[in-house]
Amino acid sequence: MTAPPPLNGIRVVELAGLAPGPFAGLLLADYGASVLRIDRPSSVSADQLTRHKTSITLDLREAKSREILLRILTATDVLIDPFRPGVLERLGLSPTDVLLKHNPRLIVARMTGFRRDGKYKDMAGHDINYIAVSGVLSMLGRAGDKPYAPGNILGDFAGGGAICFMGIILALIARTSTGRGQVVEANMVDGSAYLATFPRLATKNPSWSEPRGENLLDSGCPYYDTYETKDSGKYFAVGALEPQFYAALLRGLQLDPKSLPAREDRDQWPTLRDIFTRRFKEKTRAEWEAVFDGTDACATPILEQGELESAGYEQRPAVHLSRTPGHPIKADEGGWTGGGLEAGKGGVETLRSWMGWEPNVDFQVRDDGALVSVDGRAKL
Repeated sequence: MTAPPPLNGIRVVELAGLAPGPFAGLLLADYGASVLRIDRPSSVSADQLTRHKTSITLDLREAKSREILLRILTATDVLIDPFRPGVLERLGLSPTDVLLKHNPRLIVARMTGFRRDGKYKDMAGHDINYIAVSGVLSMLGRAGDKPYAPGNILGDFAGGGAICFMGIILALIARTSTGRGQVVEANMVDGSAYLATFPRLATKNPSWSEPRGENLLDSGCPYYDTYETKDSGKYFAVGALEPQFYAALLRGLQLDPKSLPAREDRDQWPTLRDIFTRRFKEKTRAEWEAVFDGTDACATPILEQGELESAGYEQRPAVHLSRTPGHPIKADEGGWTGGGLEAGKGGVETLRSWMGWEPNVDFQVRDDGALVSVDGRAKL
């Protein structure tokens, strides 16, 4: 019999948001936590990070809905707050003054873009703004070009949701010895800056001391770059940094190293890149795959999203735990192609499991779908 997931028994309330907060909840849900999303009345969520989650609707502006939330939180391990600073406080749900006094074992994970105590704390922003003021965006882009934002992967998901998840895990570990919860404050400025520790420190040595786009790992180096193949719009990735891998790359490309500039000579990198560019255009991506598969040339096709499953790269949990594995990830449940959770779906069953509650006994459902307490009370 398969062992239960490691977070089985952990209960998480996720206040509905987009991107980083739901991603932290997704990581917890994928490893067995029971995650209940709180939606707003009459809302239609664009969130796709919903697998293994359920939902109820609460109107947190109303006292009877807030009472439902507070009573749920007595049986909750983690609350994920994706709102801008001050929102919970204005709702009368201050983490320190209300929530932790209500349940001292609760972990309140607060996810913001800018720092709560920084210059931009009261301003709106998005991923591009957070990585801009963290200093990370200035590192990204090709030589002579403007900084390039890599979608919202670095700020929202890596520096935001994943770092918040790490904070939750650390707080859960701490609770095993202290018996008490705490407030976890994560923000995308500090998270993305922390992720850039290596390149930031590397600016002190020759591997990353040149301007943006002229270094070993930031598209400056011809043997750590991408190349278009003969079939227009298809590309190959090359990362042949070590001499033995570079030698394997040249063998695959059928290039004589004696006829090429020295790879260590940065002044010759543009010439070497031109040679590689012309050579990769001589074959299709599939033909180059046939050349490099099974070699140590560090040369691989750049797979597109629609190709991943057929190539054997279906989505899996981020790490595999041999004794306590996470849930399998099916495509139609939010792997490469699925996702989505309707407001209110599955939440009544979750409340029955967590709290032993029944509709019309312990709570009522308003016409707009919001749950409210019965006569201002809900049974514990």
